[in-house]
Amino acid sequence: MKYKMLVLDMDDTLLNDDHEISVENRTMLEKAKEKGVKIILASGRPTAAMIEYAKDLGLMDSYMISFNGGVITDLTRNEVIFEQNLTVEQIHALYNYSQYKKTHIITYLDGNVISETNSEYIDIEIDITGLKHEVVPDFKQRVQAPAIKCILLEEPQYLKEVEKDLKAAMPHLSVCMSKPFFLEVAQTGIDKGASVQYLAEKLNISPSEIIAVGNAENDVTMIEYAGLGVWVDNVEQELRHKGDLIVASNNDHGVAEVVRRFILA
Repeated sequence: MKYKMLVLDMDDTLLNDDHEISVENRTMLEKAKEKGVKIILASGRPTAAMIEYAKDLGLMDSYMISFNGGVITDLTRNEVIFEQNLTVEQIHALYNYSQYKKTHIITYLDGNVISETNSEYIDIEIDITGLKHEVVPDFKQRVQAPAIKCILLEEPQYLKEVEKDLKAAMPHLSVCMSKPFFLEVAQTGIDKGASVQYLAEKLNISPSEIIAVGNAENDVTMIEYAGLGVWVDNVEQELRHKGDLIVASNNDHGVAEVVRRFILA
């Protein structure tokens, strides 16, 4: 099978635990590009927190999926070709829900991470994205414009219970975990799989010609859509059966293994 598209989650998949791209991954991705494979970064990160990686990998002639599928950017033209927001009313309802469930909540406006609170989990998001943290006295008063997504944040075991409840309480929204302490919420039908499908149809590439690589629940839809859905070995146990195979972990250059075995072979 000749694969034409390689879709890569970033954190805990392409990137190691230090948020770096290993020499092994970088070398293999360069070889995949030489073969004409379209490489797509697909992350829950905001666009601004992905762009330097795209530049670093020489992917500015490609496309990028950010905000868990909420935004697709044509990097060649520096143009957003798809965007779907939560409404102000939906964000306010999520805020009310977060207060009821006693979780932290963040959203993204004006290039900043917006919250009313501080927490160790919000600090992780700030560290990952490099965005400014704007702590406000009144979340709803500050959020008076649509935003791509919200994240509810709390201790993992409790947040797993919140996930089940939120899916039942707001079935019209897309809800998934990107990390054990990040519960991401986006507009109806928004996920990585739907955005990969949008791009594939635009580029006339069939699912059977796509490899998707991920590690977390928010990657499941693209793993299932792709002809070859691959987990890195640090994927959570309950997700392992949802992929076609498992490669080395993010710290052991699993992406390089995928390219070597299925693109260069």
